[in-house]
Amino acid sequence: MPADSILLQTEVRAPRARLSGRPGCVGLGVLAVLAMGLAACSPSDPPAGAGAAGGGGARPAPEVGVVTVTPGDVALQTELPGRLEASRVAQVRARAAGILQRRAFTEGSDVKAGQLLFQIDPAPYEAALQTARASLARAQAGLTQARTLVERYQPLVAENAISQQEFANAQAARQVAEADVAAGQAAVRTATINLGHARVTAPIAGRIGRALVTEGALVGQGEATPLAVIQQVDPLYVNFTQPAAEVLRLRRALESGQLKAAGQGGAEVRVVLDDGTEHPLAGRLLFSDLSVDANTGQVSLRAELPNPGGQLLPGLYVRVRLVQASAANAITLPQQAVSRSARGDTVRVVKPDGSVEQRPVKIGGQQGGQWIVLEGLQAGEQVMVDGFQKIQMLPPGAPVKAVPWTAAGR
Repeated sequence: MPADSILLQTEVRAPRARLSGRPGCVGLGVLAVLAMGLAACSPSDPPAGAGAAGGGGARPAPEVGVVTVTPGDVALQTELPGRLEASRVAQVRARAAGILQRRAFTEGSDVKAGQLLFQIDPAPYEAALQTARASLARAQAGLTQARTLVERYQPLVAENAISQQEFANAQAARQVAEADVAAGQAAVRTATINLGHARVTAPIAGRIGRALVTEGALVGQGEATPLAVIQQVDPLYVNFTQPAAEVLRLRRALESGQLKAAGQGGAEVRVVLDDGTEHPLAGRLLFSDLSVDANTGQVSLRAELPNPGGQLLPGLYVRVRLVQASAANAITLPQQAVSRSARGDTVRVVKPDGSVEQRPVKIGGQQGGQWIVLEGLQAGEQVMVDGFQKIQMLPPGAPVKAVPWTAAGR
């Protein structure tokens, strides 16, 4: 019989017992009710809701993304602001005075060395050349006459038919005639050069800009009038600067053996444009300045960059990626794996038992969106890259589950 029914009957019977004057009946009924209630609440039966909690078990360890440490030789790359400059620049000027008759090139085109660019009126210079040639012919005729006279006097002076003075005068006249011929030849050469300056040609091969004068203009009158500018854009020069402190730190690292120089032919240089694209061809470092700018504390550097087709233009601002050295047994980590603060750089290492340890590291720069770690990690260790929010609510020492991390978009 259920305990509730027994309790109800006992409560009904109790007044009757008191009325009949037999209190013993009431005591026995209460004891029976208590015994049956204790039997109903036996420890063998679980309390309400206990089964649901016990069936779920312990909470699983949260998953965190990790990368496995793999040391290797890593190039140390520095990104610096730079500007492109033509490797050769020539200002085309009028060296002969006269009226400009025509322009013989297309503005903005590529020209070859020696190609005709402008034509200045050559008539005055042609006339001057003819005059110089006539003077030369007269001098040559005088020289012939002087030589003939000397040859005629040679046997006569030996026989004392003429005086020594006459023979000496004939020899002097021959020397004067020879000098006149030399002066005439120089005048012809000068006139020929001036006539050649009437044809303005390209001094170098390259790309020519706009014409600075038009046909009909008087040029070269009193000064060499600028006519155009030619720039050689293949190869280009890249001028950029680097802090002197960074240069000294790099040299000390190279001397101590912590880093090694990048290649025997000079450091490799890459150029990045404003839109983030990288020039496909690598350049090479030519030199670094021997002095430091007193105003900026920077050292000037120059690199040579191939530019076939002239895609890059002089004067363009670019970002220069310079590989000056490489680190042996270095490690690369995604940037989000490293926590940087004023107290130093740290990473979180997941141990084999699943616990997480915060580890200080030494950063040597960045490359391709990744930090280069020089010290603080060993090969095979697992470094957290993702899941930092999941472990914030865990108690100290709580384990996590390490899973391989994959960068977004891969």
